[in-house]
Amino acid sequence: MIDRKLRNTSLLVATCFFMENLDGTIVTTAVPQIGESLKTTPSSVSLVITSYLLALAVLIPLSGWLTQRFGSRPVFLSAIAIFTLASLGCALSQSVEQLIAMRVLQGVGGAMMVPVGRMAVLAHTEKRDIIKVTAYIIWPGLMAPVIAPLLGGVLTTYLSWHWMFLINIPIGIGAFVAAWRLIDQSDKHATAPLDVMGMLLTCASLGGLSWGAHMIAEPSLSNATGGVVMLLSAGLLAIAAWHLLRDDAPLLNLRTLKIDTFRAATAGFFVYALVVWSMPFILPLLFQEVFGWTPVRSGAAVLWIFAGNIAIKPATTWMLNRFGFRANMMFATAGVSLSVAAFSLLQRDTPFAVIAVVAFISGVFRSIGFTAYNTIAFGDVEKGTQMREANALYATVQQLAGALGIVVTMLAITSGVRWGDFLPGDGLANAYAFAFLVLAVIALVPFLMSTRTHRTAGDNLRTPLVPKQRQAH
Repeated sequence: MIDRKLRNTSLLVATCFFMENLDGTIVTTAVPQIGESLKTTPSSVSLVITSYLLALAVLIPLSGWLTQRFGSRPVFLSAIAIFTLASLGCALSQSVEQLIAMRVLQGVGGAMMVPVGRMAVLAHTEKRDIIKVTAYIIWPGLMAPVIAPLLGGVLTTYLSWHWMFLINIPIGIGAFVAAWRLIDQSDKHATAPLDVMGMLLTCASLGGLSWGAHMIAEPSLSNATGGVVMLLSAGLLAIAAWHLLRDDAPLLNLRTLKIDTFRAATAGFFVYALVVWSMPFILPLLFQEVFGWTPVRSGAAVLWIFAGNIAIKPATTWMLNRFGFRANMMFATAGVSLSVAAFSLLQRDTPFAVIAVVAFISGVFRSIGFTAYNTIAFGDVEKGTQMREANALYATVQQLAGALGIVVTMLAITSGVRWGDFLPGDGLANAYAFAFLVLAVIALVPFLMSTRTHRTAGDNLRTPLVPKQRQAH
């Protein structure tokens, strides 16, 4: 039985996870409106989304060191305050440059907020409770990206896009008060000096990869220059990995990947999340730019993904206990690939009910996969230092997948404009259909990886299912 404080702390972290993920995707519905308001292109507005997610990814590793140095309480409280104030700054922005700057500051707060909170929870969680506690934290995070398009559509249509950021202020204030009461200072430790070289190499390489891909996706920028930036950044990332493996106290401890289940979950989840996080971004664009829908109608369609999440969530723990992690990961990844491919078949005259069913099924597989990956990842990780290091690495991978998912989607759409003529629709419809097919193929990668996972992986987290007639005795 999970004690009350641990449950409440889990729900607090879940609220922060919701707020963080909400801001990662709520902008997608309002991309055309923000572009018109700030006099810029939709592709440039996509950088408003990517810059936020990338700031999360590149700064999350620093959160682990800060927590050890100062403790969870001051870091978590500071993170919530920064995130809330940056949200106000986003609402007051008068140019796309100001908005991007404030989004980066939001990313700074988010980078410390969720990983530190999750670490505070996992540090006090027994192995037998990891599945249940993970469900508390993950479920609101799954909910945010799919309700964001509808919420963003309503706010943009009936108020203005600025309110997408203003709604964070009361949530942030409430989270700050709750954190003040729930988070203690028991996890402050002596730390090694900050790995400055590792931080610089990691931030520069990840930032360069994202910016290079953005240059390729943006028609007004040089594709060749973008390709060169990406190649140089990939080389820098290899150097960063070499440094992190050799350093005695690295910013990110890649040696935690020697744990089989953690390595398999981290690698598979990266590709899986890259595809899944892209759906709440690409679907509103398809519905508005190709189908000509309003932001509210577009958001209502995406909301059916959330309906799928809700419908299957009560059964996910039972499914893990009954069939194991390997089977659930194979089922989820195969289902996501097929449902994403199904999106490529949607047309302007496709009945709304059919679109809702496809979105619902996509949400079911999305929920199963996220629960399986996020639970098994820490199943064989020891408490203490190893847990902190694994948590920092996993959180970095998760946010990097979200950032690159947007970039890969924009690249796929741009490629579809050039090479999608073999499809039966018109030009723009073909571009989106091509992008969905590319993402569906990418989703097959984690499926193939999950087939290589050992059948007994994660069995130490499973609770045996006892037949009811036996329970009576």
